[in-house]
Amino acid sequence: MPHEIAPRSGVAFTLDRGQRLTIIDPQGEQVADLLAFNRADVREVISAGRTFDYASKIFLTAGDPLYSNRSNIMLDIVEDSVGRHDFLLTPCSKDTFRIIYGDSDPHQGCFGNLAQALAPYAIEEDMIPAAFNCFMNVQVDGTSGAISVDPPLSKAGDRIVFEARMDLIIGLTACSALQSNNGSFKPIHWQVD
Repeated sequence: MPHEIAPRSGVAFTLDRGQRLTIIDPQGEQVADLLAFNRADVREVISAGRTFDYASKIFLTAGDPLYSNRSNIMLDIVEDSVGRHDFLLTPCSKDTFRIIYGDSDPHQGCFGNLAQALAPYAIEEDMIPAAFNCFMNVQVDGTSGAISVDPPLSKAGDRIVFEARMDLIIGLTACSALQSNNGSFKPIHWQVD
């Protein structure tokens, strides 16, 4: 039975080496920010830069590993019914909503939700890297480098499955940014097997 993350919130939990984490978009067009930390040393963290370097691409899907800042594989993507996710953009934050959306009283965003959920594991705000944004549809112009955030391609029931390659602490959200989620906020489901 999957767990549910309420819209615009986040959770943290442990994942043992060899376990599989399934992230499900139950209603469609909802992003989930994913972070991973080495449970034995939380200074080792998921790294977009290392992963892009070794994969030689920025769009990752089934068969691709996600590396740490120490060049160790943290997670393997073993199943993916969507095929488009983002590993470029940082978790949305109060500053995101202030700078991009012009909000005068901004929501704490995925960054704040992740910081709150990860605090019991001694993970501080400054330790939060760019997230692997499940289902987020970021387009990149190959000539100019300009990026745009388009509606997620995920439909109701779509999923991505990861297998842990080390004992991990996971942070996971139901994203709080309107632009990322085609203008509405919905829950995310997750389960560990």
